[in-house]
Amino acid sequence: MLLGAIGGPKWSAPDAPLRPESGLLRLRKELGVYANLRPVKVHAALADASTLKPEVLTGVDLIFVRELTGGIYFGEKHRDATSASDLCEYTTPEIERIVRTAARLARERRRRLTSIDKSNVLETSRLWREVTTRVMREEFPEVALEHMLVDAAAMHLIHRPRDFDVLVTENMFGDILTDEASMLAGSLGLLPSASLGDGRRGVYEPIHGSAPDIAGRGIANPCGTILSCALLLRHSLGLAREAAALEQAVEAALAAGARTVDLCPGGKGALGTRAMGEAVLSRLPAPD
Repeated sequence: MLLGAIGGPKWSAPDAPLRPESGLLRLRKELGVYANLRPVKVHAALADASTLKPEVLTGVDLIFVRELTGGIYFGEKHRDATSASDLCEYTTPEIERIVRTAARLARERRRRLTSIDKSNVLETSRLWREVTTRVMREEFPEVALEHMLVDAAAMHLIHRPRDFDVLVTENMFGDILTDEASMLAGSLGLLPSASLGDGRRGVYEPIHGSAPDIAGRGIANPCGTILSCALLLRHSLGLAREAAALEQAVEAALAAGARTVDLCPGGKGALGTRAMGEAVLSRLPAPD
């Protein structure tokens, strides 16, 4: 499933009867897509698009694996006139399956896995750390495991991002950290995501929001959606060569100077959505 961004002001009022986000949460839960993959790769041609120094960004190529169907977003909720609560709960099988997903990815990359928690405070994180340690020791001894508290991870993502390879964490921490990590690449509009379950089931979407402030203006960056299609080709359809071709076409378009307004300070020389899409398509190899 390829999904567009959702949400907007008319659904955000306190008295709104139904928010689109609730449908997205239900979709993830009922499809059983429990692993959210968010790759972050800094394109050499866009080193100046980030607010960080180029020497910090050189060589950044990491991937977050976020648990997507458990934790505080799905826990029991309560609110009355003077108080509110949200229950955060994880089970051992939920942690085992997300850690295995992340470890398999790490095994195919640089064999380094960073598990992010808050085990100095939270019982859910203490369970997370114990289960992760056991799974990695028993099933993936060839992958180096590092545990990191979420506040330290937030700092190191900015201070030394290229030291990370694969990062795995729970739902809320992953939601926050992946948005932070997206700014390494220079824009939310560049980055894709894949939400995977068992087998080939998946939901694919760019990580950016619906951006109602620019709706209908034809200036949105299509690269996040295009790269989400590449993830769909790779993970659900088993078309690795075609996925790589699409990713290389985006890379080539950016290297040639194609930019949407989010990547152009002041907007000078920016392409519209359609023109940026055509710049990518024109760099796809001809079919065999």
